[in-house]
Amino acid sequence: MEQFIQVISQMIQISESELNEFLNYCYVKTFKRNEVLSQPDFVPNEVFFIVLGILRVTITDREGIEHTVHFALENQFIADYSSFMLRQPSLYTLQAIEETQVVVLPRSAIDWGYQHLRQGDKLGRLIAEYYFIYQDNRIKNLYARTPKERYDTITEVFPNIHNRVPQHMIASYLGITSVHLSRLKKLDFKKV
Repeated sequence: MEQFIQVISQMIQISESELNEFLNYCYVKTFKRNEVLSQPDFVPNEVFFIVLGILRVTITDREGIEHTVHFALENQFIADYSSFMLRQPSLYTLQAIEETQVVVLPRSAIDWGYQHLRQGDKLGRLIAEYYFIYQDNRIKNLYARTPKERYDTITEVFPNIHNRVPQHMIASYLGITSVHLSRLKKLDFKKV
């Protein structure tokens, strides 16, 4: 929990007693490789902070094709945040790509934070701002950049992604086929 405490302390001013009470609502959980943390058609009641591991967020279209829309790495919060806030069923699946340890913030922790932490609303706002900025950049990259440009910058957003995530998931995230990703990697290799 030390990483989690450090991140929270960097985000908001929090007293030791407030932190200890907040932590009473949170707990650590480990998910196995490919285990699902959150799934469509259910109202998400948890926000996760990744201590170790990597998650992917997917959505399945009407034809049954799964699309990777996001990866989440260590020291990041992840949830279907809008569905969490609106208490609406999610459209997304959150899945561990490798064994992943998280701090679980159940709805009761978030609600307690809003009611009792001096800066509880600020914490929620900062998490929401992170999601907004990420989604805004994701949309811009998807529509304003070529697949090659998206490929060239993926490691800026997700360091070491090529060693941690299967190539077909990276291709899905980039909005291209695995064959196209192989071509881009060959072009990259020829430059070296």
